[in-house]
Amino acid sequence: MDYSIVATLGPASSSEETWLAMAEAGATAFRLNTSHLSLDEIDAWMIRLAAFRLKFGIWLPVVLDLQGSKWRLGEFLPFELKEGKLVRIVPATKAQIPDALPVPHADFFRAVRFSAKEILLNDARSILRISSWDEDEVVARVLLGGWIEPRKGITLSGGDFRTEGLCEKDRAILQRIPSEEWIHFAISYIKDAMEMEVYRSLMGEERYLIAKLERKSAVEGAKSISQHADALWLCRGDLGAEQGLPAMAELAYGFEMNLGEFKKPVFVAGQVLEHLTHHTTPTRAEVVALYQAIKAGYAGLVLSDETAIGKNPVEACRAAAMFRSFQPATGSRDG
Repeated sequence: MDYSIVATLGPASSSEETWLAMAEAGATAFRLNTSHLSLDEIDAWMIRLAAFRLKFGIWLPVVLDLQGSKWRLGEFLPFELKEGKLVRIVPATKAQIPDALPVPHADFFRAVRFSAKEILLNDARSILRISSWDEDEVVARVLLGGWIEPRKGITLSGGDFRTEGLCEKDRAILQRIPSEEWIHFAISYIKDAMEMEVYRSLMGEERYLIAKLERKSAVEGAKSISQHADALWLCRGDLGAEQGLPAMAELAYGFEMNLGEFKKPVFVAGQVLEHLTHHTTPTRAEVVALYQAIKAGYAGLVLSDETAIGKNPVEACRAAAMFRSFQPATGSRDG
C-alpha cells in the first residue's frame, strides 16, 4: 500500500531545501491553499515548484485547494477578539470599520436565520453568539476569543444554507493554471454529487479533481460524489465547525466504517498531527489515530498547519510516514 502524505506549503515551508527534505521524509504531494494567496503569489509558487521538480527530478504533484462555496473573512487589520465583547460582522463591500469582521459573501447574511445563531471562526478556534442580525449586519458576542486574521474560515453552526459554486478567484485560477498532469485541484465545501458533476463538466475529464467532504450532505452522499471525483478528502475541521464535535465524530465514524465501498482513494484531513505545529513529536493519541486510519483503509492524509506554519514541517512529514509499511486490516471495512 502506497500511503500518501499531502503536505501543505506555507511560511514554514517556502524554500526548496525544505521541500526536498519534506519529500525525503515522506511527503508525496504538496498543497497550496489558494484562499490565502493572491493570484500573483499563486503564479510565483507554481513557477518555483515547476523549477524544483525539474532541478531535483522529484515529480510530486501539487494540489491547488480552491475555495469553492466555503465562506471566508475578507481583508482587515488583524485584532484580538475579547471574550464577552460585541463584534460586528459586515459585508465586505462596506468601508472598513475598525474591529469589525468583513464577509464577502452575501449568502452568509441570508443564512443566519436558518442557523443555530452561533458563528465559528478559523475551525472553531473562536466562537461568537449572534445577538442581532439583518441582511446588512450581524452583531455577535465573543464566547471564545483569540487573535483573528484576514481570510480565515467563517461558519454558521447548525445550518446548511449557502450558494454553491466557484468564486471569481477560483475561475481566474483555472484560467491561469495550465491543465497538466502534476497539477491537481481540490474543491471545498461540496454539497452533493450534482454540484460535483457541474465542476467536472466545467473543468473537464483531464483535470485531477478532489472533492473535499466538509458538510453532512457531502459525507452522506460521498459514494455518489466519488463518481465525479478522482479522490475524496474527509475534512474534519469545517465539518466539526458546522455540525458540532459529537456529530462530526459520529459522521466520521460512520464514513470510515464504509471505506471499502469507495473505488477512489480517500484521505483524512483536519488536525491529523496538530501537536507537531508547536512541538517536535506527535502525541500518543495522534499516533494511535494515525495507525487506526491506515488500518481502516484511508489512502493517505493531509497535513495543514503542521507543515504550513509549524515549527518543523520536515519532522511532521516523517511522523506521518512512520506507519507507511502497514497494510489495512482485512475484513469488511477494506472491501
